[in-house]
Amino acid sequence: MKSIVIHAPKDLRIEAQPVETPQAGQVQIRLAAGGICGSDLHYFNHGGFGDIRLKEPMVLGHEVSGHITALGAGVTGLHEGQLVAVSPSRPCGGCKYCDAAMFNHCLNMRFYGSAMPFPHIQGAFRQLLVAEASQCAVADGLSAGEAAMAEPLAVCLHAVRRAGPLLGKSVLVTGCGPIGVLCILAARRAGADLIVATDLGDFTLGMAQQAGADITVNMAQNADQLAAYGADKGHFDVLFECSGAAQALTAAVPAMRPGGTILQLGLGGDMTLPVQAMTAKELSLKGSFRFHEEFHTGVSLMQKGLIDVKPLITHSFALDQAVEAFETAGDRSRAMKAQITFS
Repeated sequence: MKSIVIHAPKDLRIEAQPVETPQAGQVQIRLAAGGICGSDLHYFNHGGFGDIRLKEPMVLGHEVSGHITALGAGVTGLHEGQLVAVSPSRPCGGCKYCDAAMFNHCLNMRFYGSAMPFPHIQGAFRQLLVAEASQCAVADGLSAGEAAMAEPLAVCLHAVRRAGPLLGKSVLVTGCGPIGVLCILAARRAGADLIVATDLGDFTLGMAQQAGADITVNMAQNADQLAAYGADKGHFDVLFECSGAAQALTAAVPAMRPGGTILQLGLGGDMTLPVQAMTAKELSLKGSFRFHEEFHTGVSLMQKGLIDVKPLITHSFALDQAVEAFETAGDRSRAMKAQITFS
């Protein structure tokens, strides 16, 4: 079978991998769609991010869906031919964080396409994938592309959960890539009243507006528009910082109300923060990292038509066009979510 393997920055190859047979409690899945994530792009463009670096070739990908082709012994509730969204989160279930139900902080996490440990955890961009049955969320009624959006949606649902009650709240979203736009959808579903989104490009801001942002601000052209929200010590109750850029967070702090909450989702390396201003406003800074049970919730919300991710899927490429797909996915002037079609 074919897989998509990164060897070094800009060195992406389609290579043959052995086909695995599902063991007890596992299923074999013929991949249908896989979305290119920001972390995939970091590996493609830079060979890693922050202190995390490629040390060996690694199969990329963790936003995937596909059809079950075989069942291992003891698997129930699934059948061959069924479309499933595959969670990339595989906690060990036995460490102290798993015992505390903090599965996203598992000490022995096996998250598809991650160079954090060595040997690296190989990813899911392969034609045939063997996964645990527990990773599979039945995606009846969704397209393969929609089902593959379950992973980034789960990231945002986890962040919204960590933000606390949003009913009637004013929300600021900085960075309108896929995570930022999905945060807009998730925050609105959670009851946010006013949602303002900022970015540096008109294309991404247009996508944010389409997703339901009340106001969009192009910080490259009209930063004063956001600065106006700093009157009377600020306006926003919650900030979802999705860019990973220190400048975005720094510009947002004056617009936060005293006692507000900052959710940091964007991962772009270490950031220098305006700690004194944050202290004076008694702002709470919360990290938001991955997800666990939110994955199945995201699939359910899509199935019920409560969150529509279809407009975010702007491009689809065949497996043999993987390099073009990655180059396109990184162009925020025209692409939101680029996916690869495996079958």
